[in-house]
Amino acid sequence: MTARLRDEIRQNRPFQSLEQEAYLQVVRTASVLSDRLERVLEPAGITLPQYNVLRILRGSHDNGGLCRNDLRERMLTRMPDVTRLLDRLEAAGYVRRTRDTEDRRMVNTFITEDGLELLASVEGAVADEHARAFGHVGKGRLKTLIDLLEEVRQDE
Repeated sequence: MTARLRDEIRQNRPFQSLEQEAYLQVVRTASVLSDRLERVLEPAGITLPQYNVLRILRGSHDNGGLCRNDLRERMLTRMPDVTRLLDRLEAAGYVRRTRDTEDRRMVNTFITEDGLELLASVEGAVADEHARAFGHVGKGRLKTLIDLLEEVRQDE
């Protein structure tokens, strides 16, 4: 039997509304899933936001890299300080940055071979974690969940 949210957060009173409960369920679930994936990534020495950036850069690998603002817009979670995140990835050798020759203010970021190798090394463990978290739900219900979450985000 699964734990009820009120038990998990030790709340004695009922939720104020069904909408509040749904919101808190989504936030709590996102936190649990993120924590689990952080534990999967920890042996590789990267955080979830770093993993997210590396995946984004891998997807744009053949398109000339991305500037910091493009990366920020594509991230799953909002990060106020993408520059510092890129500094750490660059220091580790997973990304490289180059200034545009025509517009020196423009800096493009590229994933390196080491970054691609790192992603390849964690890919199986990440896929296993996704399967562990969602595999028991069933494809039909997963599609419904995806559709519902997209519907909730429509007002964004």
